[in-house]
Amino acid sequence: MSASIQSTASTTATGSVSDAELLAQTALAVGAAGSVLRDRFGGVVRHRTREELMSALAANDDAALEVLRPRLTLLRPEAGWVEEELDGGALPSGEWWVVDPAEGNVNHLHGLPDWAVTATLVRDNRPVLTAVHLPLTGETYTALAGGGAHLDGRPLRVSETTDLGLSLVATSQARPDEDEAIVRRVGSSITAMLLDALVVRTSVPATLHLLNVAAGRIDAFWQFAGARADLLPGALLVTEAGGRISDAEGRPWTPESESLLAAAPGVHNAAVATLSR
Repeated sequence: MSASIQSTASTTATGSVSDAELLAQTALAVGAAGSVLRDRFGGVVRHRTREELMSALAANDDAALEVLRPRLTLLRPEAGWVEEELDGGALPSGEWWVVDPAEGNVNHLHGLPDWAVTATLVRDNRPVLTAVHLPLTGETYTALAGGGAHLDGRPLRVSETTDLGLSLVATSQARPDEDEAIVRRVGSSITAMLLDALVVRTSVPATLHLLNVAAGRIDAFWQFAGARADLLPGALLVTEAGGRISDAEGRPWTPESESLLAAAPGVHNAAVATLSR
């Protein structure tokens, strides 16, 4: 387990509310925000310019945040709030809400089903709980540091696969307008995995791939670059489901790392070897 997401405080009281109780309330909050986005979901939202696209993305974010932010603030009034969902790197000490009100927002606008609402509480740069709600299926994935990962209360476990050649793996694009060097690295890593793995999936958002790693449906996921809101929920879910988290070269992962690899233990080393070529 990566030291950055290791914790023994799953039942430690924070004030008068335990982290387990806090997670239950966080799950209700992302569910309520998801209902708002579900009501806004339908056909393709047409846009002719980058400005029109950004305006439509912001409208979804604002609609979900109108529900999500006051609920989370009420739960932890002293916690900071990460304003920019594409930000990366370490946070100051203390508690922070890292939220993506419409993870996979661009899919929502294109009438595609791959989107979610996420909220993660980070304490001194360690995620201690996360809730991810998929409004179109009604599913809620949760993880509590030291307390396991669950789908609607049912425990999650990563795949038992031990052969990368029989594995379904996935990657994602961290953000639009990525640095050219990272884009080229992504391309070469996909080529390497196409040679070594059984099937490679490439799509956004990262969180949905990481959910599938935690649930044992996908054997490994990797991404170069990335944001806190993009990676922290899934990293905690995979770790608590028994998976291994590192950077693409096998070193311990933190929010400051330049890459992330989340994999079933049986294929982690092989995936590192492939991505390090």
